[in-house]
This record gives sequence, C-alpha cells and structure tokens, in this order.
Amino acid sequence: MTEYLFELKELSRRIGAKHVSFSRNTGFSSVSIDSRNVTDGCLFFALEGEKTDGHCFVEDAFNKGAAAAVVREGKLNSFNLENAAKKAGRDLIVVENTLKGLQDSAKAYLCKFPKLRKIGITGSCGKTTTKEIAAAIISAEKNTVMNRGNLNSETGLPLSIFEIRENHEVGIFELGMNKKGEISSTASILKPNIAVITNIGRAHIGNIGSIDEIVNEKKCIFSFMNEDDIALIPQIEKYRDTLALGAGGIVKFYGSGSFDELEQTRSLGLYGTEIIWAGEKIRFALPGNHSLNDAIAAIAIAKEINVSNKAIKRGLESVKPLFGRLEILEGRAVVIRDCYNANPESTAQSLEFCDSLDWKGRKVYIFGDMLELGDASQSAHTELGDALCESGAQMVFLFGRETKAAATSLEKKNKPYFHTDDIEKLSAAVDGYIQTGDLVLLKGSRLCALERLSGMLVNKSTNAEAACVS
Repeated sequence: MTEYLFELKELSRRIGAKHVSFSRNTGFSSVSIDSRNVTDGCLFFALEGEKTDGHCFVEDAFNKGAAAAVVREGKLNSFNLENAAKKAGRDLIVVENTLKGLQDSAKAYLCKFPKLRKIGITGSCGKTTTKEIAAAIISAEKNTVMNRGNLNSETGLPLSIFEIRENHEVGIFELGMNKKGEISSTASILKPNIAVITNIGRAHIGNIGSIDEIVNEKKCIFSFMNEDDIALIPQIEKYRDTLALGAGGIVKFYGSGSFDELEQTRSLGLYGTEIIWAGEKIRFALPGNHSLNDAIAAIAIAKEINVSNKAIKRGLESVKPLFGRLEILEGRAVVIRDCYNANPESTAQSLEFCDSLDWKGRKVYIFGDMLELGDASQSAHTELGDALCESGAQMVFLFGRETKAAATSLEKKNKPYFHTDDIEKLSAAVDGYIQTGDLVLLKGSRLCALERLSGMLVNKSTNAEAACVS
C-alpha cells in the first residue's frame, strides 16, 4: 500500500484551491517542480519562470506518473489542462499562483509534525557549512533532516520540507536570500524554533540595495518565532544590536566565549583545527578561522537541542569539506578550492587564511569575479586589489570583467598579475606558471566556475585544454 505525504482533497482544502479530479488517486508520495524528475505518485507544481513555464510540461508529468499537478487558474484554457488531466486520468489542483501554492502546501505539510524541532540558518557566509556541521552533531543522537545541498530558496526550502517524515525529531534548514522579501517568505513557511544568523556581509548587495537593507532582510528570520523560541546572533557581529532589536523569542549571543567546555583551539593550517572540548581532543577537518566560527555557530545550535559532549565530538570529527568550499587538493600543486561562491567577506576570509599559512613554496592566488554586487562592485574589486597588493602571493591571476578594477590596483603597486576574461587564456597562463610545490587558491563566484582549472593544477601531466571543459 502506497504511503502518501498528503491527501489531494485535503491539501486542496487546506490551501484554498479547487480540486479537479479525473482519477482514483487519493494522495501523492513526492513533489517536484521539474517534469524530468517526476515519478509515480508525484505532485507536480507548474511554476512559471523567466525562461520556461511549467504549464508546458504538465502533460509530460502526467505521462511519467504524476498523480496530480498544481496549476494556475489563468492557464487552464491556454494550455488545455483539463483535457490533458482527463486524458491521462489525473487530477489538477487549481490555484491563483503556483509558487504560492508550493509554499502554502509546504506550510500545510509542516503542520503535520508539531513535535519537530525546526532550525533555520541564514547569513551572508557559512550557511551551508554551519548547517552541515550542526546536522553532523545533532544526528549523532537524534533523527535529523536537512535541506540537501543549497535548496534554500523560495522554491528550494518548500521542496526540502517535503523530505520530513514521522521519525524525524529535528529539521535543519538554511534560508538563502538574493532578493528583497525572500527571508521573510521562507521564514514564514518554516517558523523556526531556533533561528541563527552566521554573519552580515555584502553578498547580493546589488539586488538588495545597501548593507542596512541586508541587515533588515536577514533579521526577518526572527519574525515568526514564539516567545520561548531562540534567536542566536554572533557576539562579534557588528550589527548584533540591530539584529536583536525586535526579534521574536529569546535572544542569545554566541561565540567562542559562550561555552565553558571550549578550553582551547589550535590551527592545523590546511588540515583544520584542533579543538579541546570538555577535556577531549577533537580534530576538526575544515581549515580556517571562519570554518571554526561556523563550528561555533553549529555548537550553539546543538546546545539548544541538548545533545551530549560525545555527540559534539563525534559530529565535529565526521565533517568533511563540501565541493568548492575550502577543499584541499594535492598533486602538481596544493590547491585550496574555495570557488563555490564569493562575496567581499568570504573573499577576505580566504585571503587571510592563505596569507596565514607558513608555506615553503610560492603562493599563487586566482580570483574570479564577485557577482551580484551592483553599484558596489567596482569599489569591492578595488578593495580586493588593494588587499592582494599587500598579500603574500608571488603571483595573482584575475578572471572576469569585474576583476579589472582589482587589476588596476595591482598595476599601480607593481604587483605581478595576469588578467583575462577568457578561460582558455587563463588556463594557459596558469599552466605555464605553476610549479611543483606551489600553493594555489581558487576563489570566485559560482558563474566563474574556477573549478575548471582543478585538473590541470593537480595533475602532473599538464593539459590546458582539458581544464577549459565545462
């Protein structure tokens, strides 16, 4: 017998939708917004994007076994959806807006788990890493669910919520933001019992407008909490008092001084940090002080869940680097692959970490554009160039149009550099420069895809063309 996540008729009632039935299907067992991923018993949401309209794929979803589709009322006739549903023997759930329908459906589904301890994490840097560390710690003692990868948006979070099952005791979800109102939207769905802000920075400032607006957007994660819920804010955050002002729940400031159990930390360079916690030595594999800060945030969450010191030790020791987030690759050169994304704060953190390393060979820094900075882009890249001038790099490679401002700073100070917005030229230049024993940092926004250089940097047999394959 199929185990349904929700009855179709009941979901329609809960979200105020019209249920048009041409089948004997009573419920759905999974959800999808991509018809290519539809399986038997799925509920397909026909979302409308800038480039594609999900209503074009409703018939495909039915052919792949979707039990029903959530569609916009205004698209019924133009896409002949009732005939498609009738022909396939499937159902329609008709709403005014399918994105809102997805979000309302996630809210309704989440109400089925009143005992679930819900954790929300946001911030300009470190959201995903903090989530992964917190999940590693808490899952050592409690059944835990979290959003996969970075499914943290106004669509990703609702999809992640449908991963919750009856056996789960704790749900850990990161909330991303690249436009105004997104944190408020996702926080209103999750309504976290524990909400964490990792830090405030200039990520997506081009979309949001200013640092003050970023602060106001981020603190919306605290807007849907009850009086006994917990709002966690870093002790050293510049905007901590503004973040705390008007926050729902009990505000607590966390940091390395928050825990009596934290006795000592010692950097292991590329190989992470040694932590002495409650008399026990812990090897935490993620390098850099900013990774340690993410661990502190995760521990602050875990303490609110009342997990044991044993779980904290086990969880911290189990954490491994995620793709593109301070991965250490060893070969022809030693590569710090930190190119999943970039903003001024995370870029400064990477630069500070690499400069702090005691390295016998040369240091080579490869930076790509920091995107979505809007009017702040030129000043931010000039700031990067100034920092690189003072850095320990013997050579700097810059990739992308925005990094031209950084190149100007380097040229003024006669710092050795190479700039291009052509990946093949970048690869050839890097390939010709790198020597065995070099330390190489790769840092840039996701669209730069600097990981394309990884193979050439690590493999002893150089192949510049292979590095350019997307």
